[in-house]
Amino acid sequence: MKAKLLYWIPRILTIIAILFMLMFSFDVFGGNESLGRKLLGFLMHNIPVLILIGVLIVAWKWEIFGGVLFIVAFIASCFVFRSFSGNPGSLIVTAPFLITGILFIVHHILYRNSSLTNFKPKS
Repeated sequence: MKAKLLYWIPRILTIIAILFMLMFSFDVFGGNESLGRKLLGFLMHNIPVLILIGVLIVAWKWEIFGGVLFIVAFIASCFVFRSFSGNPGSLIVTAPFLITGILFIVHHILYRNSSLTNFKPKS
């Protein structure tokens, strides 16, 4: 049971964090711009979301590599948002990626030598 829980928690937390970031990109539809400009703005707002979806896909297959990528994404976003120099509120958006990166690595380390390394939930 612990293996299943540790398998799913980082994945679900990442999906929730990505959806949280995606929610902020809908503000582009409130202006008086043309539909094309609004869609372009929506795409531009979602570039980090698309990158994080790619990292999640990598982490789903290779947990240790994906975990490291999530930690790198956390560090990079801390520099972009200046999280540690006057903008601690941005940690609400960035901290879940540090947590999920650590959880992906922990799951890989704990279960790499057991039969649960390639744990796939039954459908």
